[in-house]
Amino acid sequence: MVARLYDGMRRVDLRRPAEGPSESVSQEQFTVSMSHLLKGSSREKSFMILKMISATDGPVKAREVQKVTGPGRNVIHGEIVTFKFTEDLVGSLVHVLSHRQELRGWAQKSAPGPPSTVQALAEQLLSEVKFAGKCPAHGEKLLGPEQLDYDCDPAVIEDWVFRAHLVATFLSVVIHRGFGLHWPLDLSTLVPERQVDQGQEFESVLDLLSVIYINSHLPREQQHRWHLLFSSELHGHSFAQLCGRVPHRGPCLLLLEDLDGHVFGGFASCSWEIKPQFQGDNRCFLFSISPSMAVHTCTGYNNHYMYLNHGQQTIPNGLGMGGQHHYFGLWIDVDFGKGHSKAKPTCTTYNSPQLSAQEDFRFEKMEVWAVGDASHSKLADSRKSILDADPEARALLEISGRSRHSEGFRRAPDQE
Repeated sequence: MVARLYDGMRRVDLRRPAEGPSESVSQEQFTVSMSHLLKGSSREKSFMILKMISATDGPVKAREVQKVTGPGRNVIHGEIVTFKFTEDLVGSLVHVLSHRQELRGWAQKSAPGPPSTVQALAEQLLSEVKFAGKCPAHGEKLLGPEQLDYDCDPAVIEDWVFRAHLVATFLSVVIHRGFGLHWPLDLSTLVPERQVDQGQEFESVLDLLSVIYINSHLPREQQHRWHLLFSSELHGHSFAQLCGRVPHRGPCLLLLEDLDGHVFGGFASCSWEIKPQFQGDNRCFLFSISPSMAVHTCTGYNNHYMYLNHGQQTIPNGLGMGGQHHYFGLWIDVDFGKGHSKAKPTCTTYNSPQLSAQEDFRFEKMEVWAVGDASHSKLADSRKSILDADPEARALLEISGRSRHSEGFRRAPDQE
């Protein structure tokens, strides 16, 4: 990225008479380039991105880049020109944040297999590229051979920078932190603070780039902090523990890794409640992280956003998001460790495909993170009976025929 930035500055034409080739960057070129990249409009940023991609002034062909990979240095022809730039940009972001020690508690771990999260996020950002009059069909691979002759002209890049806002954000962070500029730059909404209770450190299924990607889709007021509510590694494989730790804690993120290595989950925009009705609102969404990154928002078809039930005899017991009973877009069964993601062709609520490798899947790793500031409902929940926090204990008392003496001594609910 340093070389790209340097070359991009040298290619800025200030409309002055040429005095032969020069390897230096003038003060004027530097000023114009930094102004465009840090404070410019989408058009000005796209102008500099094109200069950083290629020395040509006209549209850039998708087949112009040849990428050298692997120990044998095999040349792969026809990779879209903006892909290598985007991959370099994402990789530079990780390097700069790591070097400046601004990971805020998160780790950048190596993925167990291809693609890496750097490649996955680069591909996701490039999925936002829309070629004029040649938009790929839904589900069509961006880097397919039919796109190799498409033009990446200034209008295409400008539209991409405008919609894929992380491109401009990443450029700003790389320049600010990479060159140690003393200009103010708030990273709190890019990388949320990772909070876990004392003595409960563990390795999350998410790495730095996965967190940045998911966090960018949250409401802005909830982007600055994630607090761990539940981890199967720390709290056990127990649906009762899940029900005791997650309800009434405000908006939160649910994450799973199935036994085939697929990582996916959902965002609950409201506090979970244990009840036999659907809950939530249209700010909820489902997402996938591995093997590819994508966010799936509400369609408006129905309001089956969130569902959490326990201890019922006639309707499903478990946690679900989207779809309908027995056909959820994401379902965690009360028999913890089992779930399903049924979407043929897509989930009606979120338009999401099957998130897991298998329709009926098994998992060992599950996490739930509260996002934003602690909800006031957390304090209210702490005053509740232990029987509300532990549905299994309540069910055992009812089965044994014992009465709940505390029922008559409950505090009156606070008036809103």
